[in-house]
Amino acid sequence: MTTDQWERTGEYLCEVFGAPGEEAVARTLREQPAAAAKAGLPAIAISADVGRLLSLLARLATQSPDSTGRIVEVGTLGGYSGIWMARALPGKGRLITMEREPKHAEFAMSQFRAAGLADRVEIVVGSALERLPGLVKKLGPSSVDMIFLDADKGEYPEYARILKPALRRGGVLTADNMLSSGSGWVTQAPETLDDHAKRWQANADRFNRMMASDADFETGCIVNRQGVLVAVRR
Repeated sequence: MTTDQWERTGEYLCEVFGAPGEEAVARTLREQPAAAAKAGLPAIAISADVGRLLSLLARLATQSPDSTGRIVEVGTLGGYSGIWMARALPGKGRLITMEREPKHAEFAMSQFRAAGLADRVEIVVGSALERLPGLVKKLGPSSVDMIFLDADKGEYPEYARILKPALRRGGVLTADNMLSSGSGWVTQAPETLDDHAKRWQANADRFNRMMASDADFETGCIVNRQGVLVAVRR
């Protein structure tokens, strides 16, 4: 598949699967990034088709008889992915989303409020590696239905290790950017990549292989946008 074909396929997926379910606040955040840019947010949000995928996974994970109605996201950014997942939560469900940058968290909460979802969302501000152990201790074992990782790729293995005890059996762990960083592909010859893309490639490959070899998970990767790893806790 050529780059042009890939881009057109991505546009098709967003049009057919993403657009019908993309509610007004999320669409504004994606299509009119001026406010997000003013708040200092980088333009790296997921696409609408990935949002739809996260929504579907959230609905599946939280409809089980064993459901806790709780999702943990690492990497809030502007709240776009969080809106998709929070919309899919059952009545008393809750999204706990972690964001390193206070300004990003403030902007994201404004988006959750505008979407009418503030009562379903808690933003934890600070380093995920520093805050996650305390969060897992507070929530307890098997207390989370779904995890979504979309932050520092080099820290994904530690995020997963820390969060694993909190994910119930049948729960879902997802991770973004597992096939592409936007400037390179996981299968691309390293010598054709810049230093940033090389680091991403090494980190993505390490995490993919770690999850694929973990006997506690059934793991695959969906080729949407830049690749979404999906793993179900056995």
